[in-house]
Amino acid sequence: MDSLKLIWHRITNWEYWPFWLIYYPMFPVWLFYSLKARSFFFFNAANPGMKNGGMAMISKMEIYTMIPERFIPKTVFIEKNDTPELALERVLENDIGFPFIAKPDIGMKAFGVEKIHNKDEFRNYLNWTPSHFLVQELIPYQKEVGIFYVRKPDEVHGKITGIVSKEFLSVTGDGQSTMLELIKRNPRSHLQLAVLKKKFGAQLQEVLIEGEEFILVPYGSHTRGAKFVDISHKINEALVNTIDDICSQMNGFHYGRLDVLYNTFEELCQGKNFSVIEVNGAGGEATHIYDPQHSLFWAWREVARHWAMLCEISIANKKAGHTYLSFKDGRAMLKQTGALQAQLKF
Repeated sequence: MDSLKLIWHRITNWEYWPFWLIYYPMFPVWLFYSLKARSFFFFNAANPGMKNGGMAMISKMEIYTMIPERFIPKTVFIEKNDTPELALERVLENDIGFPFIAKPDIGMKAFGVEKIHNKDEFRNYLNWTPSHFLVQELIPYQKEVGIFYVRKPDEVHGKITGIVSKEFLSVTGDGQSTMLELIKRNPRSHLQLAVLKKKFGAQLQEVLIEGEEFILVPYGSHTRGAKFVDISHKINEALVNTIDDICSQMNGFHYGRLDVLYNTFEELCQGKNFSVIEVNGAGGEATHIYDPQHSLFWAWREVARHWAMLCEISIANKKAGHTYLSFKDGRAMLKQTGALQAQLKF
């Protein structure tokens, strides 16, 4: 019965639909903008400072070098073939201690992102990872937002087109139920049960005291259970100035989403106590569409609105001398992306 309820929940809540089912009906819209730009892979010109315009297959380390250092976590690049001992030595030399975050250098949708607590976990991660990866200091802030930013090439200042607040997947104790029982009561966490069992094992039989919150997945990823809440109504001049200050210092960046950990929203607007943990270029979704309160038709309109801006920016940059991807190179990029996603899922 539980399986049937989960299946029905997936069917009736479009936020759980597979990526292709949400976006394939919008193919005519993409085709329209492709004809307008005279290239199916026009997005390459949107962000000239990023490989593939930031659509896919770009090194996160390359992106971090574009961002002023004071806005990002301490980060160390680790090669796949490094020994655990030498790799860990480099991490410690950069003043990063346990626990820290490890994530693929070229990744997607938080696949392969893990919190590493000790040497054994680090060794296991290094043995598992199919590619180079990054180690980052653990940021103390407990709140995360995704902020979508757009700036036309002829504009000095950009704008924020949407903000999503990310509620980490968690359970709250009642003093009687085990964590496993609590997980099964909420479809959002129940859908992650297989992964949670692998991660926590026997710990799921523990009983949390009443009111105690336990974060199951400390990452703001929709694919890993986070709830996305549209807070675009909170866009204000101070926040726009803060984000514009960051993005204007990123050479060749015009369109994309910044994922930010922060202490309070007021401090974030003031440019205090926050850290940019990801920047997604042309491939970044306007993730505020995934708020459960939004209909699929509303989401489609919002995607189309952002694609229109992406196309306009790409055409302008093309006229300025930047290039589109060839059809051959674009197909190769999509093929590589599919292969990488298959490797990272576990």
